[in-house]
Amino acid sequence: MVDVVFVLMLFFMASAGAQIVEKELSIKLPGTPRESLGAPPIPINITIDSDGSIAMNNTPYAKGGSADLSGLEAKLVQLVGASDPEHPDPVIIAPDPDSKHERVIDVLNIAASAGVTNLSFK
Repeated sequence: MVDVVFVLMLFFMASAGAQIVEKELSIKLPGTPRESLGAPPIPINITIDSDGSIAMNNTPYAKGGSADLSGLEAKLVQLVGASDPEHPDPVIIAPDPDSKHERVIDVLNIAASAGVTNLSFK
């Protein structure tokens, strides 16, 4: 009986030491009033179709997997340069589930070279 008590005491002592101590996260909470931000950011939507066609804001830039994406890059650089650096316009990439990953990587490379800092997938 004493052995069982010692085993239980050992179990409770070992589990008491495994408590997780919560830590503080340093995050910035929203605090700026919306009217001081000016115009709301306009999202830049880039869609990738299953055949490799790429369109930005419903304007086609590459059809059927064309390797020439210079027009897309030039327009993206123009749009990113025109946005507010403090609150950049979000770029949303929406690939088709059947599109090739290579095409998505091509668009990501163009976004990186254009200086996109606010990017997400849909």
